[in-house]
Amino acid sequence: MRAAFKFAFASSWLVALVLAAVACGRLPACVASDIYVDNVGGDDLLDGTAPTKPGDRIGPVRTIAKAVRISGAGDRIILQPNPEPYRENFTLFGANHSGLNSDHPFVLEANGAILDGSAPAPGLLWEHYQGEVFRFAPPRLAYQQLFLDGRPAVRRFFDNANGKFPNLQPKEWFLSDTYIYFRAEKDKLPGDYRLSYAAQQTGVTLYRVHDVAIFDLTVQGFQQDGICAHDGVRQTLLANVNCRGNGRAGIAVMNASQLDIADSLVGDNGFAQILFEGYSETHLTQCQILNNTAPPFVRRGGRLFIDGKPFEREPSPAKQP
Repeated sequence: MRAAFKFAFASSWLVALVLAAVACGRLPACVASDIYVDNVGGDDLLDGTAPTKPGDRIGPVRTIAKAVRISGAGDRIILQPNPEPYRENFTLFGANHSGLNSDHPFVLEANGAILDGSAPAPGLLWEHYQGEVFRFAPPRLAYQQLFLDGRPAVRRFFDNANGKFPNLQPKEWFLSDTYIYFRAEKDKLPGDYRLSYAAQQTGVTLYRVHDVAIFDLTVQGFQQDGICAHDGVRQTLLANVNCRGNGRAGIAVMNASQLDIADSLVGDNGFAQILFEGYSETHLTQCQILNNTAPPFVRRGGRLFIDGKPFEREPSPAKQP
């Protein structure tokens, strides 16, 4: 059960929404329409008005993208969590994907569903480099992740100071300007492992929206960011989200965006766990931001508040790896 939060933006609907979720285990039914999504039992030819299929054209849609296309201001998109992740990405943009007002937000209620941007890296993609080291060139290379058995594999970095190739140990990898390199165990090939890489660019993009709430969503395996508040985002809440294993950042708050993040976990991302730029403003409440694969925060501008207190550390330099 979630704790009751006090949000720095003092938005009454945010507080009321979270308190209602705590009290009854779901969000209040105060939206224009409910749109149901089921990536296993749904069909994009259905209308999305019911969680099951009682009639020929009535029932859940299959993709979040279809739900976004048919949604309007103040609607609620409700995901059916399945063992199979939702393998897609989507954008919330403008008035159709904003709240009707501060009392009637646009809601994505994920119920623990996983949004996954990764794709298999089968043995045929790999070429031999030297020894037990193999390599392949993914379509997108600015940022990347390699996953072993669905989790980020151990990554090593090129020694720019000495111009040296890293000494990879078995099941480790590194990224160059052209290739992903992976060292297999002796007498094994990459095809003997369940390897995948970050194939899709960004999981959730928010652009010029207001009065939005995203709940109970895991976003993983995207080449750029898990969730990106690109610009013009305000009065928007991410609660109980888990952004992990993305190539650049778990969450990026850019330009003139304002974002509340509550009761969330961010870790195992490639360049920054959370990236801040421009004139953005971000409030973290009761969040766990890991310091494992990348710095917890990379700042190129913006203001950050943690549990109501300003975070005053100097912004990070703008240089990218």
